[in-house]
Formats: sequence, structure tokens, C-alpha cells
Amino acid sequence: MKRFRRHGQESQRDRLKQELFAFNKTVEHGFPHQPSALGYSPSLKLLAIGTRSGAIKLYGSPGVEFMGLHDENAAVTQVHFMPHQVELVTLLDDNSLHMWTLRGHNGLSELLEIGRFTLTGPPGVTAVLAHSSGELLLLGTEGGHVFVVEVPGFRELEERNISLDQVSSSIPDDYIGRRNLEHVEALQENPVDPDQVIIGYGRGLMVIWDLEKKLQLESVCWTEDGKYILSSHSDGSYCRWMVGGQDMNEEEKSDIPYGHFPCKAISKIVQLPTEEGPPFLLFSGGMPRASYGDRHCITVIHGKTHVALDFTSRIIDFFVIRDGPQRTDKDNLALVVLVEEELVVIDLQTEGWPIIQTPYLVPLHSSAITCSHHVSTIPLKLWERILAAGKHQNAHYSKKPWPITGGQNLAPDPPQRDLLLTGHEDGTVRFWDASGVCLYPMYKLSTAGVFHTDADPNDNMNQGTEGEWPPFRKVGCFDPYSDDPRLGIQKIHLCKYSGYLTVAGTAGQILMLELNDEAAEQTVEAKVVDLLQGQEGFRWKGHTQLDIQEDPVMFPAGFQPFAVVQCQPPAVVTALTLHSEWKLIAFGTSHGFGLYDYQQKNSVLIKCTLNPSDQLAMEGPLSRVKSIKKSLRQSFRRIRRSRVSLRKQHVNTATKLQEANARLEAELAEMELAPVQRKIEARSSDDSFTGLVRTLYFADTFLSDSSHNTPSLWAGTNGGCVFAYMLRLPSVEHRADEPVTAQLSKEIQLMHRAPVVGIVVLDGHGAPLPEPLEVAHDLARAPDMQGSHHLLVVSEEQFKVFTLPKVSAKMKLKLTAVDGSRVRRVGMAWFGSSRTEDYGESGLLVLTNQGDVHVVSLPHVKMQVQYPCIRREDVSGIASCVFTKHGQGFYLISPSEFERFSLSTRCVVEPRCLVEAPLHSGCSNQHQSQPDGASSTHRYINLEVSLFSSCWCLLNTKVCCRAI
Repeated sequence: MKRFRRHGQESQRDRLKQELFAFNKTVEHGFPHQPSALGYSPSLKLLAIGTRSGAIKLYGSPGVEFMGLHDENAAVTQVHFMPHQVELVTLLDDNSLHMWTLRGHNGLSELLEIGRFTLTGPPGVTAVLAHSSGELLLLGTEGGHVFVVEVPGFRELEERNISLDQVSSSIPDDYIGRRNLEHVEALQENPVDPDQVIIGYGRGLMVIWDLEKKLQLESVCWTEDGKYILSSHSDGSYCRWMVGGQDMNEEEKSDIPYGHFPCKAISKIVQLPTEEGPPFLLFSGGMPRASYGDRHCITVIHGKTHVALDFTSRIIDFFVIRDGPQRTDKDNLALVVLVEEELVVIDLQTEGWPIIQTPYLVPLHSSAITCSHHVSTIPLKLWERILAAGKHQNAHYSKKPWPITGGQNLAPDPPQRDLLLTGHEDGTVRFWDASGVCLYPMYKLSTAGVFHTDADPNDNMNQGTEGEWPPFRKVGCFDPYSDDPRLGIQKIHLCKYSGYLTVAGTAGQILMLELNDEAAEQTVEAKVVDLLQGQEGFRWKGHTQLDIQEDPVMFPAGFQPFAVVQCQPPAVVTALTLHSEWKLIAFGTSHGFGLYDYQQKNSVLIKCTLNPSDQLAMEGPLSRVKSIKKSLRQSFRRIRRSRVSLRKQHVNTATKLQEANARLEAELAEMELAPVQRKIEARSSDDSFTGLVRTLYFADTFLSDSSHNTPSLWAGTNGGCVFAYMLRLPSVEHRADEPVTAQLSKEIQLMHRAPVVGIVVLDGHGAPLPEPLEVAHDLARAPDMQGSHHLLVVSEEQFKVFTLPKVSAKMKLKLTAVDGSRVRRVGMAWFGSSRTEDYGESGLLVLTNQGDVHVVSLPHVKMQVQYPCIRREDVSGIASCVFTKHGQGFYLISPSEFERFSLSTRCVVEPRCLVEAPLHSGCSNQHQSQPDGASSTHRYINLEVSLFSSCWCLLNTKVCCRAI
């Protein structure tokens, strides 16, 4: 009966687990890592980005996102939407073509691969044209041939292929000489006549090609009316060709925009007419090679306005969005540029051509991310104040709406407001709206103004010098270079109820900030804290501290610093916590920890945890090179000694084999006796960084006796030591006058000296204590102070529960002894049932060095579920992981992207969107300049050729030749 009852309880618990826990990777936030191709569909209003890792990502209106991944580990080199369809074609660098479609399923759209094709033979595909009929793909190759493929079946139409021999036979020898035409560089369709296609070869066909100047084809395009052809070249020049009568083509204009000195190639050129006034001319490249050959520029010329947009990284591709069927000046006109590190959209209709702020694809790594902090369920008042502060910073952005509006976002509105805060190497903290699918930038805080740095505050990088030529204008926010690496943010803690924020940096600086709706000039008060407490024999070999501004500083609206704590030695801050109800912050480094009263601006407690034998902790990150060299030298010496000893040893092989077998049998027998236990060696107290503070925790609990609860501070170190301090807080009336005191009450040394990564106090009901001010705002139930409290200490190897106030071990859950993994991240979370709204459980989220995520039940510390989440080789991804209070998590899959995952069945944030095929009827003469053009009745494309020594064009299927 007992066995039957236990089996019934287990099956009921298994059903409950299915209602509470489910692992899903839901969405990727940020900018795609290493983008390699760009595509756009004017009819669907969808943007597509391909990456070097083989991913294809589609974006429409905010919240409309799709992602696909090619099976091949190859880079995406081109992306083309099929005109007026929900299909697109990708070309990989392994010469394979892939057809994708947005297929409806249960009222939502899914991105699916429906076909693939590889050209037979060695020539690689260099140019792709999605024909406006929607039925053909034209593929230009390295060998100079053009293949015609029927889609979606990828059937090659051999009778319609255009061979190099066919082209060469129509060209007089005088224009080619002994040179090979080389690869197909460009394929373009006439905007008003789909039977006319330009084929551009690398050495002169269909493009400007001068044998004396040896110009090479870079780009070619039709104007929208089909009357002109624009071609750009390798010497930085472009030409405009008028498609004349029946048998003539005339050069109307030839120009080198940036002077007579050697210039780089113009890789792409586009001209857009306007209803009134001159057209827009846009081209990439063409800079003077010697002076500005390292710039990444797109030039925009409109009448007398001439601007060279200077981007922060290499340009991948660009296109222009133009809304409205009549193409009038009232239509939206936006330039979309994909560079290696960001997406930039420029409003060409508003004076000054301002940037349109992106609602997604924001470069998270504009400065390298150094830490993250998530805050759930933000109160509306604080949310609005942060948004208001961010609007002041965004005044330079265009007021135009986001122009990429494809698809429908069917996801429900987020049930709560969530913030993700990221700390960066340049000393900034960025606030992101993490409530939904889009990670939207809200506000940016800079801490550099508090300190003396090498940066010039009057240096404006956005505008070029007046009269400068070329007329540069800096665009984009990607700026990976930090003025001072000591500014880097390492820890962040925000109190969502009081609006207080504390951040800590690389050089031992801790800033206390308060939200202010108005700009203010104030002096920041500094407090130096000596964590060594005058101990002799230690000398800091690392970086120096940052010099704090002594004069008043004008701070903009937003979070403004009012106090700074400077640790000595100025080591990286490794732990930080804030209790806004008690007006206290606790901080720790590799040398010790301290407690600071930010109301009275006094130091309350200083504790040195440095081991006398730990000299490595005194070196700092900038002096570790010597230690690495020393350890490498010692390793080589050990290898050399081991090789010598192996030569000297002559042991019978059979004897050694018998001994090995005996040891193996003994180990197997031991495993049978204790199948889930493995021996864990105790760590030596002489290990490096044993005094490093890993975690800090405030709790109102029982320390002295079981009848009087008191405020307390808990600290856990890398050497497995836990310190508990009893805090005495003055009454509210005397809080500003009487000092806060701290007294050591408990000290726990874990047996195996494993690093302590988390500390949690559980109330009488076994629930974690609420956050500061959470009960005062009626957002949490008051903790049970009648029953006995318990202390949960999470080390890298196990979870151990102690009773309070006696601190006697009650239960534990081993992790390293079971599977050899170690705890890297922990967090508390609430899991609601998907079946009923009334039931939920608190759980401990755990991430291990193997990349697995676990949920451990409280207060009985039993393993509930385990899922593989991050590759164990991805050390940076594991180190960057942050958990939320509702069972979700974020981790970096690249320097510029967060992967979002969920362990909860109730709280899941994922794209839910629909894209419908555009309505299109019959044949249209209004053809678009983008790949997605108007369709027409399919006819055989009879492509005959004519060569001008500088330009090639098609006209009425006649062969026309003219010497220039």
C-alpha cells in the first residue's frame, strides 16, 4: 500500500511538473552576428538579413520576426524575394540556392525551406535576378554564363540559357581583344519592359568598360522610367547612359564625384526621381583612395545638397524604401543601410536627413556588454519617468514612423513591464524594454561624466567640419572603443519601488544614483574605503583608480549620481546589492566587502577576506600576463620531467594492465554501492582568490534567537566561507542622525570550500523573503515570521539548507558529486500553472558549467527538471546568463545578440505573426526598382546583346554597337 501510495504521488507530481515547467528558446534579441546579405520586399514590406553562419532572419512591423537556419554551414551571400509572393531565395557561398516560404499554420505564419538547387559544374553563382514574372530565376556565373531556372521547382530551362559563346559571337573583336569577359557581375531587369535584361560582365559587357582606363564593372541600374542606365566603376566614376532610338545608346553624363586623385570603386549606385526638382543620387564607395580609403561611406546627392554618410563599419548593402504608388514628394522616402555591426535607416524626406530610430535590430554591442540585470514588473510611474528621460536623449531622431511595416503582430500585449539593463565597457548602462518580442531601447545612462577621462565633452562626432571635402557626416551608434577600460560596468542593481540605482565598475568604483526628472548641477561626494584595513605586506600591482570630478557637474534628466564609493585597492567589483528601505548598499571585491549608508554617506562596515597566501589577488587583471607566462613555463618543465621519467621507467606491460583492470573493477563495485556519488576532493585554502566575494544578501531574519528578528547582511566568498552580520538600524525619527552598526554574528565554512554563488533565506512557509519595499507597496505577501526560518547556501557543488538561528545543517542536494557539473548562475523564480490561475510554486533556477538549466524546488531542495540550454563550450554565453523572476532567461549567443528562453509554461514571450500574400492583378507598367517588381505574363526572354566599349544595353532585341 505504501508503494502504491508513493507511486500515485509521483505520477501526480509528474503531471504537476508538466503544468509548471516547459523549456523553450523563444526569440533572439539584438543585431544578427556577422551579417552577409540584405533583401527587401516592397510588396510584403519585409526586410531579410542573411548571416555568415547560415541564418536567415525576416523582420516586418515591430513584433513580426521569423528565423530560419540552413542545414549547410555556409554563409548567405544573397537574398532575393520573389515579386509579389511570400517566397524568397537565398544563395550560399557553397553555390547552393534555397527556396523559403512563409506558410500559414494555425492562423500564424512559419518560415519553411521548400527546395534547394545546385548548379551542375564548377562555375559558382555570382549574380541572381528574381524575374518579375515570379516564375524565373536568372543566375549569372563565374564562367560568364547565365542560367534560367524555373521556380519553385528549381528546374533548369536549358533552351533558355544564355551561354558566353552566344554573347561573344555578337560582339566585334575590337571591343574584347584577347581579354575574357570574366564573371557576370550584375543582372538587372528593365523597370518598364520585363523582356529587357542587362547582363553586366566583369570586363566590359553591358557596363562601362574602357580598355585604356581598364575600368571594371561594379554596379549597374535602370532609372525608374526605363530611359536611362546608370553604371558605376572601379575608379570611383559613374556614367549615365540614355537609351536612345532604335539603334543608338548615348552617354549623357560621366563623372568622378570625389576628384581627380585615384578613388575607390563605387560598388552600388541608385537614382530616384522626384515629382518636382532634381532626382536623388545614392552610391556607396568612391572615396579618394589615399586620404579616405578606410571610410565606409554612402553618398547622397539631391540638388545642391551633397552628404557623404560615414558609417561605423563595412557596408553590406543598401536599398531605398518609397511608399505610395504615385511616387510623389509626399511619400515616405527612407534609405536603409546594413553595415556589419548595425542597421541604419535615414529619413530622406525630412530636412537634415535625420536617422529613424530602430524598434529592433539595435546593436546591443555598440559598446561591449560587460554585465546584465533584469527587473520584472516595473511600476507604471517609474516606467513613464524612464521613458521621459529617454525622449530627451532621442530628440535628434526623425519623427517619421518606422517604414518597414510588413506582417501582422498577433501576440497578446505583455502582461507586465520588464526592464533589461546592460552594463557596457564605456561606462554606460542601457535600459531596454524587455516586455515583448522587440528589445526596445528606452534610456542610456553614462557614468563617465563623474570622472576625469581623456574624452573631450565638446567633441561632436556627428557633424563634419564646415567646408570639408568630402562632406562627411558620421552616422550610426556602433562605437566599440572605450576612452578608459576602467569605466566598464560590472554590477548593476535597481530598486523599482524607490527609483534608486547602484552600479559598480572595473576600477572599484560604486555609484549611487537617483532618478530626477530635471537636469541638475551637483557635486558628487566620494568616499574611499580601504578593504585591506592597513594590512602590511600587500602591494597592488593593477590599474589605478579613476579620478573623480571635484567641481559641480551638470547631469541631464534621468538617473543622476549623488555618491561614489571608491574601493582600495581599485579591483573589479564582484558583488553588489541594494536595500532601499534601509538605505544601504553592500559591495565586494577580491579583497573583501563593505557596507555603505547612502543616506548619511558613511561607511558602516569593512571586512577584509584576503588570504595571506593569495598574492594573485593583488595583481589585478592588467598584470596577469606575468602569472600566465610563469604557469606556462612551469607546465613545460613538468612535461619535460615527465618525459624523462617515462624513459627511465621499464615496467612490465602485462603487470600494469592487470593493475588497471583491478582498479577499474574496484571503481565499478564502488559505483554499484553508491550509483549517484562521486568523490569530491576538498579544496585547499591556499587556492587563488579564496577571499573573492561572490554574493551579498540582505535579510530580515533570526540571527541571535528564534524570537527576535533583525536586519542582517550575508556574504559568501570564493573559498566557501559565509559571513553573517547583524545590523542595528536607528528608528525612522533618528535615521538621519544615529549611525547604523554591524556586528559579526555567524561564520560558516563549507567542508569542501566550494565557492558560494547564492544565499537565500526562506520564511516559515518555506518561501523566499520578499524584495525591499515590495510588501510596503502591497505587491507581495508579508513573510511568515512565526515559523522557523531556513538559510539556503548554494555553492558550486551543492545546495545546503541550515536552520536559523542555530545554523545547523538540515538537508542538502549534491550536484557535482552526481554528474560532475558546477553551478554558475542561480536565481529565484515564480512558476504559475498553465492549467489553473490560482496555483504556482517558487523555485530556484540553476545554470551549470555544462550549459544545463535546472529547477530546484523549495524548501525541500529537490531537483524538478533539467534541460540542455547552452553549449558547454560557450563559456561567454554561460557567464552572461541572467534569470528573470518569472522563469525566463537571457544569454549572449554572440557579442550582439541575446537568446531568450523560458522554463515556465505560463510566461512565454515569442513571436506570433502572420504574413499574407499581397494582392496583385494582371500586368503593370509601374515597375519597381527593388527586386520585388510588378509581375507580367511570362514570355520567353529573348536576350540579344550589344556592346559599347564602355556600356552594354538591350534595346528591342537588336544588336547595336557604338565605339566611344
